[in-house]
Amino acid sequence: MSFIQSIILGLIQGLTEFIPVSSSGHLVIAQTFLSGASDHLFLEFINLGTFLALLVFFRKKIWTIITDIVVHHKFRLARNILITAVPAGVVGFLLAGFIDDTPQFFGSAVVVAITLAVVGIIMVVIEKLPHASEVKSGENLTGWRAFAIGAAQTLALIPGVSRSGSTIIAGRLAGLKPAEAAEYSFLASLPIMFGVTVKTFVSDHAYLTEHLGTLALSNLVAFISGLFAVGFLLRYLQKHSLAVFGWYRIGLAVVLGIILLIQYK
Repeated sequence: MSFIQSIILGLIQGLTEFIPVSSSGHLVIAQTFLSGASDHLFLEFINLGTFLALLVFFRKKIWTIITDIVVHHKFRLARNILITAVPAGVVGFLLAGFIDDTPQFFGSAVVVAITLAVVGIIMVVIEKLPHASEVKSGENLTGWRAFAIGAAQTLALIPGVSRSGSTIIAGRLAGLKPAEAAEYSFLASLPIMFGVTVKTFVSDHAYLTEHLGTLALSNLVAFISGLFAVGFLLRYLQKHSLAVFGWYRIGLAVVLGIILLIQYK
């Protein structure tokens, strides 16, 4: 992989990991057209940059959560984050081998086109769907609502769904306002991203050694662009819905579908 390709993939990862248009979907598309195939391990390794971006962006919030636990013995937000993280963590762990051994599905541009469209339609109509009673923040979620958001997060194992998209949608349906749903989505992703990072570095260190230069560059770009993307989305959702991202997803799915049909013929 060239350094230019590494920069492109790092930029896509950083922007689309947090903006709810699916980082995995965009990376599969980019790798398919840049190199002809999707490299699942490379995509897992460049999670590090976006994980570090979240830690830096939410450093004060994370410190507040730690202080609440240790000093004030307030566990509710931390409890909810863990409850939300458990379903995707368990399913991801159990299916890790299957995902690695099934690139024809988890690296498929056809799957990405379908999931981009389906989730995009949900984003467009979500404000018209029934919502649970309003809650102020992720800390005020009941355990069952936190679990429901976590169950939605498991769908992000399918490329094109979007982890942030699935959890923000579930957060909205669970009663959170758009910006609060996004913040809770990002905080709840930290345990998952930490687990994925540790698992990847422990089990695939040979791949890391072989591609160290390109991975370092991609992660640096992902870190910088990820900081921008988190701040942008939280500001945007203070006054807007997810609809614009839904329409973008639908438009991209249509374009991708046309390209795939042309290639098939």
